Amino acid sequence: QVQLVESGGGLVQAGGSLRLSCVASGSFSSINFMDWYRQAPGLQRELVADITSGGITNYVDSVKGRFTISRDNAKNTVYLQMNSLKPEDTGVYYCYAEFRRGGVVWRSWGQGTQVTVSS
Repeated sequence: QVQLVESGGGLVQAGGSLRLSCVASGSFSSINFMDWYRQAPGLQRELVADITSGGITNYVDSVKGRFTISRDNAKNTVYLQMNSLKPEDTGVYYCYAEFRRGGVVWRSWGQGTQVTVSS
């Protein structure tokens, strides 16, 4: 069993910052990629940022230059530093990761954390 627990969401004014964290726990040997997704009301869930086990990152164009994804492999934790927040960044942010144990690979979602940016 694996669990992903997000934290750090909240209400912030436009232009403000938040830092999201996601901690993985359970039985696994390693974590491959770790992602942050978000879902705004009425819209599909979208990939916001991705980081590989080697630290290679990718971002959706709308957050480039404002968000930074990072991970601490020793703590099985991924972070999302969000600066210059805009109302359109509002949504539920989910952690998504790929795990490995022996020859088995699987993916799991966290429960999500709400981010609300007021104008």
